[in-house]
Amino acid sequence: MNAKAPIVFYYGTGRLASLRRYRRAILQPEFYGPQELALLRADGTEPLAYLSLSEDQGPPAPWQRPQRNPDWGGAFVHVGHPGWFDHVLGQARAAIDGGFTGLFLDTLNVELTFPEDLPDLLRLVAAVRSVAGSGYVLANRGFGMLPDLAEHVDGILFESFSARWTDDGYGPWPPEILEGHARVAEDLPRYDLELFALDYADTPGLADFARRRAALFGMHCVVSDRALSLV
Repeated sequence: MNAKAPIVFYYGTGRLASLRRYRRAILQPEFYGPQELALLRADGTEPLAYLSLSEDQGPPAPWQRPQRNPDWGGAFVHVGHPGWFDHVLGQARAAIDGGFTGLFLDTLNVELTFPEDLPDLLRLVAAVRSVAGSGYVLANRGFGMLPDLAEHVDGILFESFSARWTDDGYGPWPPEILEGHARVAEDLPRYDLELFALDYADTPGLADFARRRAALFGMHCVVSDRALSLV
């Protein structure tokens, strides 16, 4: 039997047969119930639930800021708001209780938007880690919280490490951005965490570029489309 691929990011529904080809699968928790998750676990695939820690896609709430993410439309939040803490931890508990074996922590790069929230975000990560227990916790970027972040997670994902999507299509980052990403990636192995890259491509050539470049920095690379609909 072929060995499972390390990880997949899939934000669609169903496709259990395809998801079983991976050791871990990052999924939208509202799309999978306990029975489906049990089938994945029984076949040796660990389902990890997506969890946003600094943006809210829900209805208006007191923790939301007036600013919104221009790409996805979610509201930025005051991370330290007690209601936001309760909301996120409730989502994390529901995911673990529902059959997910771990959590994928997204929207961690607040150093680029609201750096004053970094201490509160680290507290929230630590609280989420407690909910996950021994389950696998994967952080998307979060470089502004290193080295402290490394104490609370099992792996780090470098999203858009080499290739990205824009309104005009897919392509590599400009050279100066690639160089900056390389400097960050060179520092990551010292934290002794699993390292992954998630890049976006629509041609075999661009996908190969992303995979080869990630391998140079010790990262397993997943290549997908903007909607993360490939599995």
